[in-house]
Amino acid sequence: MGRKLPNLNSIRAFEAVARHLSITRASEELNVTQAAVSHQIKALEEQMGVMLFRRHNKGLLLTKEGQTMLQPMTNAFDIIADATNMIFNSDIQILKVSMLSSFASGWLMPRLHNFYRLHPNIDIRIIVASKEFDMLKAGDVDIDLRYGDGKWPQVESQKFMSEEIFPVCSPELLKGDIPLESLDDLSKHILLHDYKAIGWKEWLDDAGVKGINYNRGPGFSHAHLTLQAASLGHGIALGRTPLVSDALQKGDLIRPFDISLPTGKGYYVVNTNTATDKSKIRAFTHWLMEEVKLFEQRQEITS
Repeated sequence: MGRKLPNLNSIRAFEAVARHLSITRASEELNVTQAAVSHQIKALEEQMGVMLFRRHNKGLLLTKEGQTMLQPMTNAFDIIADATNMIFNSDIQILKVSMLSSFASGWLMPRLHNFYRLHPNIDIRIIVASKEFDMLKAGDVDIDLRYGDGKWPQVESQKFMSEEIFPVCSPELLKGDIPLESLDDLSKHILLHDYKAIGWKEWLDDAGVKGINYNRGPGFSHAHLTLQAASLGHGIALGRTPLVSDALQKGDLIRPFDISLPTGKGYYVVNTNTATDKSKIRAFTHWLMEEVKLFEQRQEITS
């Protein structure tokens, strides 16, 4: 039995108009007249038996039925475009991705081989970024895996992971002579600091712990150095969800207490609105989202 499909030219016109909420911009994208676009929309509405748009004084709005259709249609055209690009661009593509070194080493690298397996025609270039220099704005990368609150102008951002902080230490530290059985015992231990991130003061305040000098102890400019010091038994650090998960599963680090503090920040896939070749960006973003789902499922099982 064949597929029951609307006229594909009408669907293409609908998707463009719905994305822009403008017949003018859709006609420019499709390189046809505004009258032709309007005709295709009218024909589709007659075929579907529903109104897909309604007009108001500022332009077009999608009806409930139009909203239901938009994302699946956009996804379908993206899939077609990606499949076509794989033929036209069968040579190796380069995808440049910037991120903080802590996220690269702590979460992405152990999983990146899965991307290579699924997309052998895309070579990843990992570029360590700093918060002080915007490599995406400079045009040096295609994607930025950015840490923050998601409020960045003139870019497209999609959150893929939230974050909590909690104390972590080496298993050997618990076997030492200094007890770590209650929150008050933290005052007897060295606190390790990642001084560019939310720190001990916030976590202790949230946990209701008083009388601890949260400023004392060694500090490091990179999270992976702080966690390395903790794994070597130098003291107790604050672990951030994605950066310590593998070390916790391997037993290199443990959680002496179950109290976590959401930071209110997270990790986002960020790219510019003007990116031209989005097929490789979509491929990486889709893979990343699926990896995060697997990661979160494992977190639920082990928690």
